[in-house]
Amino acid sequence: MPSSISLARRIARSSRSLAFEALPREAVEKVKLALLDYLACAFESRELGPSIQAIQLAGRAPGRATVIGTSVKAAAPEGAFANAVLGHGLVREDMHTGSVSHLGVVVFPAVLALAESPAKEITGREFATAVVCGYETGAAIGRALMDREIVRRFRPTGITGPLGAAIAGARLKGLGEDAAASALGLAANATAGFNEWPARGADEMFFHVGFAARNAVTAVELAELGAFASETALDGAAGLFAALGRLERLDRVSPFSGPPLEILSVYHKPAPACNYAQTACQVARNLVVENGVASREISRIAVRVSAAALNYPGCNATGPFERVLQAKMSIQYCVAATLARGAIEEANYRMLSDPEIRRLIEATTLEEASEFTSAYPGAQGTEIAVTLRDGRSVVRRMNDLVPAGAEQVRERFRAAAEQAIGRRAAVALEVAAEGLEESPDVRPLAALTAGKDLDATAS
Repeated sequence: MPSSISLARRIARSSRSLAFEALPREAVEKVKLALLDYLACAFESRELGPSIQAIQLAGRAPGRATVIGTSVKAAAPEGAFANAVLGHGLVREDMHTGSVSHLGVVVFPAVLALAESPAKEITGREFATAVVCGYETGAAIGRALMDREIVRRFRPTGITGPLGAAIAGARLKGLGEDAAASALGLAANATAGFNEWPARGADEMFFHVGFAARNAVTAVELAELGAFASETALDGAAGLFAALGRLERLDRVSPFSGPPLEILSVYHKPAPACNYAQTACQVARNLVVENGVASREISRIAVRVSAAALNYPGCNATGPFERVLQAKMSIQYCVAATLARGAIEEANYRMLSDPEIRRLIEATTLEEASEFTSAYPGAQGTEIAVTLRDGRSVVRRMNDLVPAGAEQVRERFRAAAEQAIGRRAAVALEVAAEGLEESPDVRPLAALTAGKDLDATAS
């Protein structure tokens, strides 16, 4: 039976009542690890085309928000926009499979930008609680909304991201229940993003998260100023769920309803590629490293995946590949490049014209496996069978991907941060992130992402 209280108000009320002391320890640790993973991606992406464009755009609107890895200080909405684009540049951002969303690259840019220009100091505990609220909201709404038809047309993060980041920002700023509901309502009106980009590997994918973060910050700032939004913008007769034709799914939305918190369902990608190619990359690497398969000996490749993986836009592409993003979306390309190089690395996606990768793609078939479809989204399995030139067949299978572990995430952060801002600043930033819950003010942490003057003495 529908609730007499709007969904936006229920979320606003729940988010305001969540106390840091009620968070399980693993949720706080997850916030810190997700922050480091996001920052690592942002640092590594600074010199990519969309990142450069976003940085230049942010520089036109001066303010107090640090643009990561640069000396640019921008207005909060523009700083959030640039930092979101930076975080998304590698396609290695964290993933919440149930909502098909990358929430960290929207939530973190929004709360960092808002935290740098507060009327009061924002403690690390307030920051962490806000982040949890953001993941919880975006993930819960995404779980209810996303299905094969929705994700075929719409970018899931373009829908879930503004909502999660808006409630995170409202919690961070301490907005009252009415204002928080208005922030969510305004954000619902700014959900966007279409999945027309994969075929051409077009840049709007990178900017989807920028729009989401910018719109979330704007929604929070408007609500703080007293702007009033329809609190039925999510669940009303002409609200978001109705507009997407999924009004009957409202009763599936249950954020803050009990453990586990949604942020604990987020995983960190091992490969800088589409979510649906992660397991395939790992299986292909196992064939090379553990089975000793040499790509030159392969005559045929059969890849079995879930229906979700098979049908997501761009995942069943066979080329030709003109842009890196096309390759990062294609399961066939990801498998072929991993088999050819025996490694899962960013360099795999800089070989678009490699003749051996092209040959392997042409030898590959991609098909659905019913057992993987039924296990999704709880697990993402892949099986690869290669037939060798001598007639032998080698089959490897994983019933789920193996996420990047905490130490791998930290190692990636250290390498990226040192390269971007210098060793001393990188160490200080990691210490600040790991001690987040003890921080009386997160502004110094945000400022450290620019390196400040610490580079001069770094070695």
